[in-house]
Amino acid sequence: MKSEKIQKLVLAALFAALCCVATLVISIPMPVTNGYINLGDGAVLLGAFLLGPVWGAAAGGLGSMLADLILGYAVYAPGTLLIKGLMALCAALVLRSLANRPLVGSLAGGLLGELVMVLGYFAYESTLLGYGLAAAASIPGNCLQGVAGLIASVAVFQALNAIPAVRRLRE
Repeated sequence: MKSEKIQKLVLAALFAALCCVATLVISIPMPVTNGYINLGDGAVLLGAFLLGPVWGAAAGGLGSMLADLILGYAVYAPGTLLIKGLMALCAALVLRSLANRPLVGSLAGGLLGELVMVLGYFAYESTLLGYGLAAAASIPGNCLQGVAGLIASVAVFQALNAIPAVRRLRE
């Protein structure tokens, strides 16, 4: 039991680092909203699919927030922690509820997670950052980021899910 918790903790730390690096590797600034488009969503979703709701949410939220801090977008860091954590939580819960159909579960969970991300950043930018309806300008970029993350995470998850040790990790 104790070794399983340590294994999950270590994997969550690794996925947090992967989320951060995936966000940093390709970061395309969006001058309209002072945000950026990145590939971190794929790592957030993959972590959620493999680690489950609690550890996946922690890894996705913390790793993505760390990338915001490193890139100089500290104003987004609190929102990112919450939004990416909630994104991973939702994706993992949907996959868990459709555990006997991993492809459908990962697609449905990923779609819900990306919807949470798009709406979450719209709400954060429009209210807390004070952009109002101008925050809607970030929706197309966030959708593009979401589609890329969804495709990447589902493809990698399906490949990894064929490995018995990975399937056991999800149990």
